[in-house]
Amino acid sequence: MTSCITSFFAASALGCGNAESFANYMRGEAPGMKRISGDIPGREIFFGSVEAPLPEIAEKRWNMRTNALLKLAFDDMAGRIEQAKREYGAARIGIVLGASNTGIDEAENFVDVWLDKGEKPDAMDFSMIELGTPSLYLKEIAGTEGPAYTVSTACSSATKAFGAAKRLMENGICDAVITGGVDGRCRFAMNGFNALGALSEGRCRPLAPDRDGINLGEAVALFILEKSGDGPKVLSVGESSDAYHATAPDPDGNGAEAAMREALAMAGLKSSAVDYINLHGTGTLANDAIEMKAVKRVFGEETPFIESTK
Repeated sequence: MTSCITSFFAASALGCGNAESFANYMRGEAPGMKRISGDIPGREIFFGSVEAPLPEIAEKRWNMRTNALLKLAFDDMAGRIEQAKREYGAARIGIVLGASNTGIDEAENFVDVWLDKGEKPDAMDFSMIELGTPSLYLKEIAGTEGPAYTVSTACSSATKAFGAAKRLMENGICDAVITGGVDGRCRFAMNGFNALGALSEGRCRPLAPDRDGINLGEAVALFILEKSGDGPKVLSVGESSDAYHATAPDPDGNGAEAAMREALAMAGLKSSAVDYINLHGTGTLANDAIEMKAVKRVFGEETPFIESTK
């Protein structure tokens, strides 16, 4: 069963909204990608910010940057979501998001105050550190009544959310699913990647001989998947778990190869039918080399057009 993307919205360092993001992408520009300091002790890094003004959220349990990014996307897509509710019913519309940080940054600020003053700030709510919060917030403002949950598998979170959304429809649970990914600025994540030695000194350069790591950023991208429509089709999603190491990929890329082969098989396509590959492409020495090993085994030496959004 194929799924159709009937509406989408994105905001990131590329820009706010689809038109601006695409125009900057074609120009090779990312206005929100700038050097910042103060988040990692003793170090400046490039970070990709959403520079557009974000909606305010009054209710304290939802008041975090991640949810403000979601609200920005929802406001753009609200008309199509209402139309889907009329067509399918609110109970037949699900939500599956990919996220990693939710409101950890806001919670850290409140914990600092808590430790300093000895009492929990009134504005702090423990929902800020729950991974399910973005999906529950979106469910509330969208007025949907179907399943709503969050997938958190680091860099693959939003892609796996597509797979989960597709299965909800294939199994007759939903007729439409709002899916995608969201994460706001988070010092905890920045310092974690820094501790791993994975942050680039400059702009990320996937596959470059002198690559030295990744740039982090914040973003939101929401999509409405439906059983039918005129938009792009999601034919398949391949997934694997090689369980090789907590932070390092299998040096032979077996998990990545398995996922790509599963996606091709599910779609009923030969590798020669693929024209474009968007890599994980972290810009780290090990990941890029391992990923390309897997790509070459699946697609051969004459691979399709390849790039990494990073």
